[in-house]
Amino acid sequence: MFIKKIVILLFLLFSFCTKAQLYFTENNSAKNNSVKVNSTEDIYDFPWTGGMNSCQFSEIDLNLDGIMDLFVFDRYGNRIMTFINGGTPDSVDYSYAPQYKEKFPKLYDWVILADYNADGKQDIFTYSNFGGILVYQNVSDGELKFESMVYPFLTSLQGTIYTNILVTYADYPAITDLDNDGDLDILTFWGMGAFVEMHKNLSMEKYGVPDSLDFEKTDNCWGHFAENEESNEITLDTCFGIKENIFSNNKDRHSGSTFLVIDLDGDDDKDLILGDVDYPNLMKLVNGGTSDDAYMISLDTAFLSIWQYSMPLATYVDINNDSKKDMLVSPFVPSMFNSRNYKSVILYQNSGENNYPVFHYKTDKFLQDEMIDVGSGAYPVFFDYDNDGLKDIVIGNYGYYNSSWYDPNGLILYSDFISKLALFKNTGTATDPSFMLMTRDFADISGLELTGVVPAFADLDGDGDDDMLIGNYEGNLYYYKNSALIGDTAEFVLEQINYQDINVGNFSAPQLIDLDKDGLTDLIIGEKKGNLNFYKNTGTHDEPVFTFVTDSLGKVNVTDYSVSYNGYSVPCFFQDNDDKYKLIVGSEQGKLFYFTDIDNNLDGKFTESDSLFQIIDSIPFSIDEGIRTAAAIADLNNDNYFDLLAGNFAGGLKYFSGIDSPPVSPGIIENNFSNLSFKIFPNPAKEEINISLKNLPDKGKIIMKIFDMTGRLMNFGSYRNIDLIKMNISKFEKGVYIVEISLSTDKLTGQGRKLLIIG
Repeated sequence: MFIKKIVILLFLLFSFCTKAQLYFTENNSAKNNSVKVNSTEDIYDFPWTGGMNSCQFSEIDLNLDGIMDLFVFDRYGNRIMTFINGGTPDSVDYSYAPQYKEKFPKLYDWVILADYNADGKQDIFTYSNFGGILVYQNVSDGELKFESMVYPFLTSLQGTIYTNILVTYADYPAITDLDNDGDLDILTFWGMGAFVEMHKNLSMEKYGVPDSLDFEKTDNCWGHFAENEESNEITLDTCFGIKENIFSNNKDRHSGSTFLVIDLDGDDDKDLILGDVDYPNLMKLVNGGTSDDAYMISLDTAFLSIWQYSMPLATYVDINNDSKKDMLVSPFVPSMFNSRNYKSVILYQNSGENNYPVFHYKTDKFLQDEMIDVGSGAYPVFFDYDNDGLKDIVIGNYGYYNSSWYDPNGLILYSDFISKLALFKNTGTATDPSFMLMTRDFADISGLELTGVVPAFADLDGDGDDDMLIGNYEGNLYYYKNSALIGDTAEFVLEQINYQDINVGNFSAPQLIDLDKDGLTDLIIGEKKGNLNFYKNTGTHDEPVFTFVTDSLGKVNVTDYSVSYNGYSVPCFFQDNDDKYKLIVGSEQGKLFYFTDIDNNLDGKFTESDSLFQIIDSIPFSIDEGIRTAAAIADLNNDNYFDLLAGNFAGGLKYFSGIDSPPVSPGIIENNFSNLSFKIFPNPAKEEINISLKNLPDKGKIIMKIFDMTGRLMNFGSYRNIDLIKMNISKFEKGVYIVEISLSTDKLTGQGRKLLIIG
């Protein structure tokens, strides 16, 4: 298939105030899609997709050609992947099309694409950070485009007032036409997780057309069944007040379930396929009632014998262009450490009908077998392992899924992973790279049973060939000596555990490079806290002695405390075409940080540059490849422009290759609204609040809205050329409110913060 890959542009601007610029641009021409990757079986159709761990799938027409394409959302890092469907009848015919992902707003945790207004365009339902549902309408006209319709959450008439339809980040609701009246209804578990609520859409009843989002909670116990609060046990023929003894008073119950609601038996009512957190199976509940009054009468606790290890999510899409919807099953588990990672997308093809499916197992690596996917985590390094003059790729990882078990009470699922090094040999030429997967366990490091392995290579014993250090989650280093003859293929032998007694706490991510340019290889180590440790070589080339200098090299810390208390820094120093050091650092939050002003400044503060961007359709976007990213950089095709690999926790790589000139003016970057942020202080507050704005755009008005927790708009204001908004709140009642800041020219960029008014 046609590989559509991203292209990196690196160019240097020199003046009295030198600043290195790194730009990226989408490039989908055949000329620039020549970097192929082979497995032992076949050429990967889309190797540089970025991997998959915990995915959700929906159909949508991305290129507006009338054929439903494929939208994939990986909740680990909130990554969007888009695939164009060629439409070949009875064939799986997808090509990777990353240029469409930037057409979507920022999405979190779960996404359902469904056409709520019957205009033939799939709209977006997604998780609101305030515990509910956001809605974006598909307003495409010539190009894919969305407009915010609901913020901060979708409401429903519940009793006498409209209030939030509660859906947690750990639940995947059903948004479908439950009563066959032509508009979309909603199913979700109620707050305590035992019974299912139905929120009926009243659009047809009130207006005669399905064009509204007007809901009323009409059923507190849809289907007349209950889920046990301590397990995934299902009790049929029960509702409130009936068989109450099946529930305990344990307040720390597990939470999280997934719904797929379809007609499984052709009787025109909706049956249910249910997944549950910490459990590996899907359950089928058959509806013996009607479309207006669901009543589950039978239960299959091992539907299709699916075993996904934790919280399977089933979705229903036509994969092979036969007009019959197939079933995809992938983990929905919020935990990053319970996915089966590189074997986590199960495809069951349907040979029956859409309302009476007959499923047949096809694969447990749908799409994944056409991409680089090394489990969980991908930490790439360029290294010529066979001394043929071509740079190969060695990829460390957090680990491949190994096994799972429950705690002694049988309530909490745990899983373990084992790290390996994947080796991709460069089988191309000096100007036309191509890669072949040689092994998933290079140097046999799996025997150490480590996690979080990051490799680094340099000659550590002065014998003329490169040896290997590996960091890992425990924070120490393992030293592997290269025992091969000079010029031969590397053969690594473990020489020392706890190399030189160096330990940085957790998640040691080493790089070996002569940073101070004294002719001796130094050691830099990233770590869980997000900083960089510098160990200077005070020994010799033959016998290096790595002496600790600082744990705050360049004053670098990539931790974003609004996301996590950890940074998981992975350093990648490189020399530009003028032999000046530059630095890219991977992070927990997913951003690749870029630093300059390194030479002769090892005791000072490196300059963080805002010029690491990908350019898509002449618009700059910050590079964000998911979560726990890592980078490797080199000139792979000898065109004097750097190429970049970006790894992420989904276990895959993105490939960026260099071209010779920027497609747009750097000035456009200054108007990129995605970097805007704001803070509210004091918070909690009594009489007055201040809203401090940063990274303001040059154009457009700032829109400020305040909502109460039922979704009512309590205050509205628009501002120009202001970075501090002061507001009197003395007339507000005590309670929790949501403050939203957005730009008048871009409705997709709204950001919200909670405000507590204590009166």
